[in-house]
Amino acid sequence: MLWRRLFARGSPTLGEASARDAAAIAALHGASFHRGWSEIEVEGLLGERNVTTHRAVFAGALCGFIMSRSAADEAEILSVAVARARQGRGLARHLLDLHLRRLAGLSCRAVFLEVDEHNRAAIRLYDRTGFREVSRRANYYPAPDGKSAAALVLRRDL
Repeated sequence: MLWRRLFARGSPTLGEASARDAAAIAALHGASFHRGWSEIEVEGLLGERNVTTHRAVFAGALCGFIMSRSAADEAEILSVAVARARQGRGLARHLLDLHLRRLAGLSCRAVFLEVDEHNRAAIRLYDRTGFREVSRRANYYPAPDGKSAAALVLRRDL
């Protein structure tokens, strides 16, 4: 199994996530962010009717996900994460494109998200996909060194 993952070629398979993905999503979220989500938190989110989640699977393992919550005609992207081994290959862009199409199909007219002001890769991705800064929350994200970073609030109309 390990050899197959290490030497597998091809592209990840994208699709909707389910409760069966909760443990893998929680693990990837925990590896990607300062404060990760527990499996119970992820299960709860996946069980909400207004939460939409897509996943990327490669060689049988979760390698990325995107999750949002919608209300009326707006949605907020709660999290996007891609496993380190799959970063820099456009996977986040593919997940985001799929997710935005699904949200548009659910009659969402605007999508919001927050991103750490120092996360240059994510900011580039969001800029390239039409998100624009609409606000800033100072000292929002704690950093391991005791300092904090602002959250940029971004919006994209669908």
